[in-house]
Amino acid sequence: MIFGMWVLTGLLVCIVFLFWLKIRLLQKAAVEIENGLSLILSTDTNTLLSISSRDIYMRKLTDSLNSQLRTLRRERLFFQQGNRAVQETITNVSHDLRTPLTAICGYLDLLRQENLPKEALRYLSIIENRTEALKQLTEEFFRCQRAGFTFTESSFENVSLNSALEEILSAHYAALKSNHITPKVSLPETKVKRHLNPGALSRILDNIISNAIKYSDGDLDITLTEIGEILFCNHAAHLDELQVMRLFDRFYTVETAIWSTGLGLSIAKELTGQMGGEITARYQNGVLSISLRFCH
Repeated sequence: MIFGMWVLTGLLVCIVFLFWLKIRLLQKAAVEIENGLSLILSTDTNTLLSISSRDIYMRKLTDSLNSQLRTLRRERLFFQQGNRAVQETITNVSHDLRTPLTAICGYLDLLRQENLPKEALRYLSIIENRTEALKQLTEEFFRCQRAGFTFTESSFENVSLNSALEEILSAHYAALKSNHITPKVSLPETKVKRHLNPGALSRILDNIISNAIKYSDGDLDITLTEIGEILFCNHAAHLDELQVMRLFDRFYTVETAIWSTGLGLSIAKELTGQMGGEITARYQNGVLSISLRFCH
């Protein structure tokens, strides 16, 4: 009787141990699957999941996940190839349009030097206006294609926000002057440096200044703080809060922006986000304020 009890107890202990061992092996397989998925999804690799477990159900699960991974890779490759084709097309079309547009602008300048009647000069002004609009459109679509560029760590460097602002304002001096805008600039005495892509920062500032030229009532205040925030403020009586809320939407324009395609600020927002910054817009008491922040 006692011997039978010991045998039964021993069997129960063995059964419990086997169940525990089975559970531990299943847990190990689950961890292997989780770690494998994390590695595969975080890196561009062609490896598949593999587990040490011989459990038929866990191996079926692994095979099913590998099948889904193969499908995902095919779809990703198809998307990447299509995306590259679109980018190459935009680049080629932009380049092909630039050459004849440059020739057209040159001949229009020569034509204006001729002794033309008043009516012909009026037609010439219209043609020049539309040609300039087409040039702007071509440039914006070219910028749109370039906005999809993904930065690498090697393309980042320590950039002085003070110097970047001074350079972009110098580049826009003629455009600001022709629009009767004299910017008021406030920069700290110490250099405010951030780890950024200098080309992308230049494009962001360029798009913001261009936006100010389009919408300003004749003023522009630019302030750089020591914590890395750049604030652009200008009166824009023809805007309202709803329009300002949509300024970063791709292809959104307001009626007063004659040559705008609505890409400039959306590109600025995308590039700012890629570099870990933040850009926002606010409209209060007739003043448009755009804040650009890089915290590190």
